[in-house]
This record gives sequence, structure tokens and C-alpha cells, in this order.
Amino acid sequence: MGGPRLGVLNALSHVALAVWALLIIAPLAWTFLASFKTNTEIFGDPLQLPGALRLDSWGRAWDKAHIGQYMLNTVVVVFFGTAGTMLFGSMAAYVLARYRFIGNKLIYYYFVAGLAFPVFLALGPLFFVVKQFGLLNSHIGLVLVYIAYSLPFTVFFLAAFFRTLPDAVAEAALIDGASHTRTFFQIMVPMAKPGLISITIFNVLGQWNQYLLPLVLLAGDPDKWVLTQGIAAISTLAGYEADWPALFAALSMTILPVMIVYIIFQRQIQSGLGTGALK
Repeated sequence: MGGPRLGVLNALSHVALAVWALLIIAPLAWTFLASFKTNTEIFGDPLQLPGALRLDSWGRAWDKAHIGQYMLNTVVVVFFGTAGTMLFGSMAAYVLARYRFIGNKLIYYYFVAGLAFPVFLALGPLFFVVKQFGLLNSHIGLVLVYIAYSLPFTVFFLAAFFRTLPDAVAEAALIDGASHTRTFFQIMVPMAKPGLISITIFNVLGQWNQYLLPLVLLAGDPDKWVLTQGIAAISTLAGYEADWPALFAALSMTILPVMIVYIIFQRQIQSGLGTGALK
């Protein structure tokens, strides 16, 4: 009885995955194709292919809608935000996972509690804190907030990953005279590479797609806007200027870098998550 039942469950799981993949891929494909259409084709048959390969909408999105500037701002903010998150998050996770001291559990649970705290509840106080430090409408302020926003998940995942690493290697390094800092950066970090890569990609995706924080912290300076703010502004203007192809071209420019990053690092992501789960 177990064989046929497992076969049915296996078939149902494949059907569910196929439906889920279709629900994800179809809107992305339609968005990409719509960037090459005219307004008439977009509002006509939704399954109709573009009549020609029109790239002018991509040029309008890049220049007229300032997508190029928004993308550069996003790359800078996400790069430094992710770098800071991984540096401080990995060090905090390593100490909490490998060292025993008074308050260890309390600090760890403090980070974990951050996972359950909705970010929109902190937008008001966060605005005034950043303003008091003189970092409102600056990329530095947004980077610092991104780091703080991403630390709870980073510490939670990496602390569990660092606990799975063998103690013998770190003890041998300390016996040989290596400092705690050298042991961490030269021995433990390379051993934790699968987990670090996985969390790095998750942080890149999360910060790349963040909208609420930039909306609150960068609202006063359009030159500092990131992609999500720029896309929202374009979608508003599209309703008045009827330049829907430029809107879909801008959306495609936002989606493609994320897809490329995931395609390149998908094996490392799966390996890191799988290793952490198995251990």
C-alpha cells in the first residue's frame, strides 16, 4: 500500500510545483514581453507577442525615467548594506554560537525577537532617530538601517550554522597560537562558506526589493532614490503619460539583475541551506 500511495503523493507534489512555477514565471515573462510592445498591444490580446523588437522603451526608462541613476544608487546601498550585515552578523553569530558568557542567551533571543517585529511599526521612531543623527535623505543612513534590519535573520541562521562546525579545528588553531580574530577569519569563515553565501544572497534580495525603508528615509531627495521608489514613481506617471512600455521596461531592468544573481549562485544557496538543515 505504501508504494502506490507514495506514487500518488509524488505526482501531486510535481503538479503543485508545476502550477506554482507557472504562476511565478508567467507574470515575469509577460512583463518582459510587454516592455517591447506598444500601448495598443499591451491592452489588446495579453497572449499576443510583440509585433517587433522595440528597444526604445528601454532607452526611455533608462534616461527619461532615470532608471540608470536609481539602479546605481541601489547597487551602492545594497553592496555596503549587505557587506556590513555579513561582517557584523557573522561575527555576532560566531560569538553567540561558540562562546559561553553571561547574557549569551539573552542577546541571542534579542536578535531572534527582531524577526517577529514588523518593520512598519518602527518607521515613525526610525525616521526621527535617523533625522537626529543628520542622516536623513542620505545613503549612509539607509545603509545603517539596512544593516540593523537584516541582522536578526543573519544572526539567527548563522548562529545555528556555526554551532555545527567542529570544535577540534578551532581548538587546534588556538593551541598553535592563533588569536580569536585570526581563527574566525582564516579558519571558521572558510568552513562556513556555504551558509555565508546563502545568507548573503538572501540579504541582497531582501535589500534590493526593500520599499518601505527608502520611502521613509529618502523621500526628500529624488536624486538619492533607489529602484523601488523609482518604479513606484514611474507607475504613477504612466497613468498620466500612458507610457506603459517604459514602465514594464523599468520593471524588467529591476528583475533581471536579481534573476541573474540567483541563477549564478543557486547551487551555493541550495548547498548552504541543505548543509545547515542536515547538520
